[in-house]
Amino acid sequence: MKLRQPTDFLILEELEDKGRNVATNLAAHTGKSRKNINTRLPVLEDYGLVEKIGPAERSGLYEITSLGRAALVYRDQYDETDDFESLIEGPSPDIDESAGE
Repeated sequence: MKLRQPTDFLILEELEDKGRNVATNLAAHTGKSRKNINTRLPVLEDYGLVEKIGPAERSGLYEITSLGRAALVYRDQYDETDDFESLIEGPSPDIDESAGE
């Protein structure tokens, strides 16, 4: 997961603070260009940090996901870890294969 700082975290902050929004408004709130925001939103969606919501497929309306909120919680550790994705996803539960027997 390669995030652009501060842009990606600014986008996540705005979506957390103001709720679902579109690129034009996010650009105004973050001080970044609309082109920059439009470039980053699909990347953040691919990472599972934001989600495009409808009902129209091309609505351009995004909201933050729980993983995106976790990224904000751990943002201070972004530069300190080699695997930020694993950090924000949390520990994997151990699977006990004998539990179903």
